[in-house]
Amino acid sequence: MSPRIVPFFHADSGTWSYLVADPAGHAAVVDPVLDYDAAAGRVSTRAADAIVERVRTDGLDVQWILETHAHADHLSAAQYLKARVGGQVCIGAGIRRVQSTFAEVFNLGGDFATDGSQFDRLFDDGERFAIGALQAQVIACPGHTNDSVCYRIDDALFVGDTLFAPDVGTARCDFPGGDAALLYRTIRRLYELPDATRVFLCHDYPPQGRAPQCETSIGAEKAANIHVTAATGEDEFVARRRARDATLAAPRLLYPAVQVNIRAGALPAAEANGRRYLRIPLRGGD
Repeated sequence: MSPRIVPFFHADSGTWSYLVADPAGHAAVVDPVLDYDAAAGRVSTRAADAIVERVRTDGLDVQWILETHAHADHLSAAQYLKARVGGQVCIGAGIRRVQSTFAEVFNLGGDFATDGSQFDRLFDDGERFAIGALQAQVIACPGHTNDSVCYRIDDALFVGDTLFAPDVGTARCDFPGGDAALLYRTIRRLYELPDATRVFLCHDYPPQGRAPQCETSIGAEKAANIHVTAATGEDEFVARRRARDATLAAPRLLYPAVQVNIRAGALPAAEANGRRYLRIPLRGGD
């Protein structure tokens, strides 16, 4: 059974979010975005409200809110959506390692749990679950981050940042826990899926002249991905990926995004003055 898939594009972060539904209206949301104006320190819910409106218009029963990883380029709207349309907020079990790393980066202290308990469910590699009549499987996809997973839902694969469109390539591997060789092995595993498997991207950063696209296929990736085709060897990929990563700037929303996303999309608790604060660690200046 092919799921009904409705894509939503967040132009500011280049992010694709998805509603995935079976014929009876049981549904999941994949990688929802919370709008964030870094200059003003202001969050808003325009992108998430578009998903809420579609859920209500179509009369969908949201059972799952699925994160492919703790994103570094946008804030998650998972908790906002859960409060309005329901669903369990889920991520890969590797989130524990990501939380442990960034709890130290942000000096979050002993009150911050690094056991993944902010999420309703942590998925292990190969774990299966259902979205109504749709059968879903979790594929652990380490390499970009420790917690990266893909969700295979019947003939559709929600690939997170592991793969981009063929003319864009693959995810960076220079974050804490990133590993280009591990990403290569992850991608080789995905390339074992049928060529007709539909691949739904979490991001698209199209070259000039091409509109953003949300969908490709395993066959198209194997044939034409600019970083790793079916014929690319591991050493070649690792060298190419490391060289590329050395030229990349940090994501614009790295610190705000990770702080929220390791909390399953929850904003930091308000302090004594009623305001919430994000921490920005400084480098240099000693």
